[in-house]
This record gives sequence, C-alpha cells and structure tokens, in this order.
Amino acid sequence: MLDQTSLGLRSLVKQDGSLELSLAQATVSPPKNDEVIVRIEATPINPSDLGLLLAGGDVSSAKVSGKGSQTVVTAPIAPPAMRALAARIGKSMPVGLEGAGVVTSAGASPEAQALIGKTVSTFVGGMYGQLRKVRAADCLVLPAGIKSEEAASAFVNPLTALGMVETARREGHKGLVHTAAASNLGQMLNRLCQADGVPLVNIVRSEEQVQILKGLRAKHIVNSTDANFRNELISALKATGATLAFDAIGGGKLAGQILNAMEAVAAGASADTYNMYGSSVHKQVYLYGTLDPSPIELARGSGMAWGIGGWLLFHFLTKVGPEVEARLKARVASEIRTTFASRYSRTVSLLEALDPNVMAAYGRRATGEKFLINPSLAIE
Repeated sequence: MLDQTSLGLRSLVKQDGSLELSLAQATVSPPKNDEVIVRIEATPINPSDLGLLLAGGDVSSAKVSGKGSQTVVTAPIAPPAMRALAARIGKSMPVGLEGAGVVTSAGASPEAQALIGKTVSTFVGGMYGQLRKVRAADCLVLPAGIKSEEAASAFVNPLTALGMVETARREGHKGLVHTAAASNLGQMLNRLCQADGVPLVNIVRSEEQVQILKGLRAKHIVNSTDANFRNELISALKATGATLAFDAIGGGKLAGQILNAMEAVAAGASADTYNMYGSSVHKQVYLYGTLDPSPIELARGSGMAWGIGGWLLFHFLTKVGPEVEARLKARVASEIRTTFASRYSRTVSLLEALDPNVMAAYGRRATGEKFLINPSLAIE
C-alpha cells in the first residue's frame, strides 16, 4: 500500500501578531495493524473548534491571497489575545475535533478490516482534512444507512449532553439549569432530559429562542433579557429542584444570578430557621463555554454552600473511565437520528471555509447557524 496525500486546513499564529489560515498537503502513510484511513465527508464547526481555528483573529479585517488550494487568509490578533497564545506562535496546527466518513483502507487486524466500507465517526482532532488515519478503536460505527452528515457531530455535543446528565446523577442533583439553551447542544440536552425524566431549566437570550424551545416541548424556559428574569428563574428552580447549572456564557453576571436564585429557593424552603451563612444546600455552576469572555461577576447572596468550576468533556471522560465512555457512545450510536440528531444551516468545502464572509458567519456562533465542512468537495 502506497502513501497518500490529504489536503487539510491549518491554523498558524505568527510572531508578528497575525493569524494565518491555509490549506496544506500532508502525507498519509499506510495504516498500521490496528489503524484505518477514513475519507472525511462531514465535520462540524463547533464553538470548541473556533478557538483553535480563529485564535481570536479579527475576521472583519481578514485579507486573502492566492487561489484554490493556494489560498491564504491572514487576520490581525489583538495584543491581549496574543499574550494568551504564546505557546502557539510559529506552530501550524490542524483543526477540527470530530467528523465522519467512510473507511477506505485498513490494517491487518480483524478489528480494522471489519471497518472497510463502513461509515464511522471519530473524535481525534485534525478532521478538517480529506483523509484521517486513526486507530480502529477510536471509530464509532454507525447503524446501516446512517450518512456521514448525520454522524458528523456524534461526539462533542452528544457526549457533552450525556456528560451533563451523568454529572448531575453522580453529584446528587435532582435537576439541571442550562444557558444558551436554544443552541444545537441545548436542543439535544432538552430531548435527552425529556427522555430520561430529568427536570431542566432552559435559559435563553431572546424571544425567538423561547419559541424554538417551545416547539421542542421544553417545559421550563426563562429569558435572561426579560425584566422579570429573576422571579421567573426562581419559579422554574422551585418547580424543578435544580441545584446544578452548566453555563455556556462564561463571563458577566449570569452565573452569579443563577447561584443567587438557587439560594433564594433553598433559603425559602427553610424560612422559619435563620442562618447567617445561608442555606446548607450546595449549589454548583460549571462553566463549559466562553460566549462572553469578560470577567465573571458574582454578587453576594448565594450563602456559603456553593461552587463555580470549569467542566470539560475530555476531563469528564477521563474521570468516568472507558466503561462509562463506551456506554455513552453506544447510546449515541443508537439514537443518532432522534435524541442526538444535529441540524446544519450550511455545508461548505475546505476552500469556502476560508472565505472571509463565510468565516464571519460561522464565527458569530449564532443559534441556528451551525456549519458543516465536507473536505471531500472539489477544490478548483
């Protein structure tokens, strides 16, 4: 078996304070005994991909040079962002956490050979390219008839949603709060919680997003831009008993507002007993996104039994171990067209992903504007 070449998208932070995006040819050597080569046909642009891909570059000031596979996009990066990117300077990095495609060749092991011709999803990084060599063990085999675009987002969002529910169970929480709840992940979590009977409070930022979730039969929806937000949130927390929140916003006042509302509910349940330290009910907010990169603002009013921390899918999977991970992945595969279905507003080629207008669109991370890249589409 001979070496093959694969065109892929690369992201480079340069010493001069600029971002450079380009397409580069890479050599793909024949698969080893336990490896397969996947022809990538669908890979999503997740919010978690954008930090690596765009590196905080100012897309509105992007400049394009070259044509076709020689296209290069450059954009300035603000000095404060450059300080955080010091370890990346000068390193051309492949992008794309997850994706799906068809196994075209395999190593000699029975496990690898069994995957030839199968549609698989994988979560190993470097997916914004035409070919990806991976271990057979890292492939999630989808049921017959599932297309690559249906399987493209089989890891990040589904496992995050499942991880949130699993975390709640392990930590003894009755219900969940989720922010940016009309997102692709939020809609997935809503379906999962309905299926598993887990009370869920959905926090959104517009009436349009309220209507999206109402269309999915979400029971508890709170709009953070409403003047009566606090009272509505408290009512939803009373109804659900939720004491755990997953916050995609990250900065600003929202995390603190959620904790204070949880404390108001907990303190109200024991109003006949005064305690200067607040209730003994532990209230937890996990930050898993940074839609707002500003500092977190916490106002007094949460008592002394609370916590704020970070939550990352990779860390969660390491913590729960391979058996739990395998169980969660099996559920994703069986429910990929139902609970864990993803919808995309547009599919683009690798070259189109470098168009500044397209970059501006997916860089907004707007609800209902999730993009899919098909690296197999022709590049002129």
